[in-house]
Amino acid sequence: MSASVLYDAPGPKAVVRNRIYAVVGSLAIVALIVVSILRLADKGHLAPEMWDIFNYAGIRQNIADAVLATLKAFGLAAVGSLVLGVLLAVGRLSDHKPIRWVATTFIELFRSLPLLITIYAIWVGFLTDHSMWALAAGLSVYNGCVQAEVLRAGINSVPTGQSEAAYALGMSKTQVMTTVLMPQAIRSMLPTIISQLVVTLKDTSLGFIILYPELLQTARLIASNTQVNGQYPYVSTIVVIGTIYIAMCLLLSALATWIEKRGRRAKTGIKVAPGVQTADIPTAEDIPGPREGGAGGAGPTDGGAAGAAVTKD
Repeated sequence: MSASVLYDAPGPKAVVRNRIYAVVGSLAIVALIVVSILRLADKGHLAPEMWDIFNYAGIRQNIADAVLATLKAFGLAAVGSLVLGVLLAVGRLSDHKPIRWVATTFIELFRSLPLLITIYAIWVGFLTDHSMWALAAGLSVYNGCVQAEVLRAGINSVPTGQSEAAYALGMSKTQVMTTVLMPQAIRSMLPTIISQLVVTLKDTSLGFIILYPELLQTARLIASNTQVNGQYPYVSTIVVIGTIYIAMCLLLSALATWIEKRGRRAKTGIKVAPGVQTADIPTAEDIPGPREGGAGGAGPTDGGAAGAAVTKD
């Protein structure tokens, strides 16, 4: 009997075979890592002198400045891509055909172009003396197109009944978009939005092509201008800079997780009114009615004509 609708549960032989494959694959990966370490050690790339260069104050200061430059470009690109993404998403969902056509053409054009070409073209054509702004603009254009598609998917995922109810209340399309559709789309697509921001952070490394002093450009300068034991410390520099990139991306992902959890705990919506106590609801026994007892019985009101009529019937 299958344990899942997607696949059948493996039998005893399959379990043993999968375990063997897992052990062999793990051993192969460990062997490759050991061989790589031994080769690097034989060539002197893992010597302590190769790592001692990071104890110099000048090199540490260069790395700190590169981290700051990377974060500046990322901050500008993150804000620019989100703003542009909202505008393009709204434009692509517009009821006006010219606006929808322009937004669709812009998105499809810059999503198809390689990001490196976009950054280089903006730098050469418009911002030759401002490499940071050229990098931020290129990242904003490309990632803004991606964020626009993410937001458009989130808006389309909102049930149509909510927008119809908002229109029934007399809201304009702008009010429906800003107060009903967009907040729900952002909340539902927040993991994807943050994932694209992580990609934006990593793509700041493309700034080396326009000589922007971000982390990758600084690493290249450090490794190519510092010679230790007759060799250039490319391996140690790549390891250190790569670790910094990983740390920044992990911090951004942790921030996104915290924001997502906080949004789920937020108390939103309309509060349910407290229910009526059952003791306050009158029952059939509490409602006055005709009593048994013939002509002398009292009706809803003792001695009334209506009561006499009821008992007479």
